[in-house]
Amino acid sequence: MEVPDVQEVPIAEEAPEAPRPRRRGRTTLLIATAAVLGTVAGTCTGFLVQADREPTRLPSLSQPAVKQAKGEVEPLSAAQDRRVKTDGDLRKLLLKKPSGSKKADWLDDSDGWMSLAAYADAFEKPDGAFSDLVRDEFRRAAVTGWESGNQSVTIRLIQYRQEEYTAASDAANDGQYWADKEDSTDSWVVPGTEDGMAYVHHEPETEPGYLPLYSAQAHAWRGDVAVEVWVYDTKPITKKKIMDLAERQMERL
Repeated sequence: MEVPDVQEVPIAEEAPEAPRPRRRGRTTLLIATAAVLGTVAGTCTGFLVQADREPTRLPSLSQPAVKQAKGEVEPLSAAQDRRVKTDGDLRKLLLKKPSGSKKADWLDDSDGWMSLAAYADAFEKPDGAFSDLVRDEFRRAAVTGWESGNQSVTIRLIQYRQEEYTAASDAANDGQYWADKEDSTDSWVVPGTEDGMAYVHHEPETEPGYLPLYSAQAHAWRGDVAVEVWVYDTKPITKKKIMDLAERQMERL
């Protein structure tokens, strides 16, 4: 019996090894460098082309040129320039003492000026007021006052340097704030001002052994000057009285 030839089974060839991923670092760097160099070269070329061109004329202005005026310019009059008034003797801007009244006793030792310390002493808390006035750039204060019967009037003009902010308007607003805190108070806008206010307090201050003391006040400002008007009397003070004083004082500024 013959044994059939055994066919040789071919041995499978080994699978080829998977190709390794290609390193991209150097190629990518070369491409990025070329792109940058191309951009720089294009920019330089653009500058060179632009440098060789004639400058483009701008379109003419639609408004014709205004010729400079000849001759000297006259300075503003005192009526037009408020600084002419307020930079001078501030005391001259105070209302004059009415005829028939006498100078207030507390003004006997005063020349019409109030120092920073003297003005701060008029507040309920002088120490705090002194610090606030220094912060607010207090410059100077002028004061006047008179008495007629049991009625007394005090007017102050407080001027600030205002290098940082408008302290005069802030001072007037503070006075108005505290005046509004009083009970039984009527208030009105002072004519000729945007936000100046006058107040009449109907409840008097009372103290044993003394007559009741009524009060009225006004607070306004103009430029760098804050205005305070105070009226005291043993009888109620009229709106006409405080408004007249406030309005006439503001007109002088």
